[in-house]
Amino acid sequence: QVQLVESGGGLVQAGGSLRLSCSASGRTFSTYDMSWFRQAPGKEREFVGRISWSTGSHDYADSVKGRFTISRDNAKNTVFLQMNSLKPEDTAVYYCAAGSGLWIGNRRRAGEYAYWGQGTQVTISS
Repeated sequence: QVQLVESGGGLVQAGGSLRLSCSASGRTFSTYDMSWFRQAPGKEREFVGRISWSTGSHDYADSVKGRFTISRDNAKNTVFLQMNSLKPEDTAVYYCAAGSGLWIGNRRRAGEYAYWGQGTQVTISS
């Protein structure tokens, strides 16, 4: 029902900025929670941020609060992750994920999302 494709990854220096995009299929896009996760080599997939359909609010991991911003353009079926003040520890493969918008409360576990993109590599150099 939903297909996701990430883009915008690359190599930037610490302190720089990068914007990731996730293009989604389907006219039901606006009814889904959209989140970003990341996974570094040898690490568990980690929640980054979510934009909620049910509440219209945002939720961010403590590690990225104040630096990352998630937004969506429903007309273009696209979700964005604006990353500022990047740090070497932000280096990871970044994934977008989609789940039903009926969820109440925080939605931070990978298993709570049914649809995933293939990921885009983000590398931050010192």
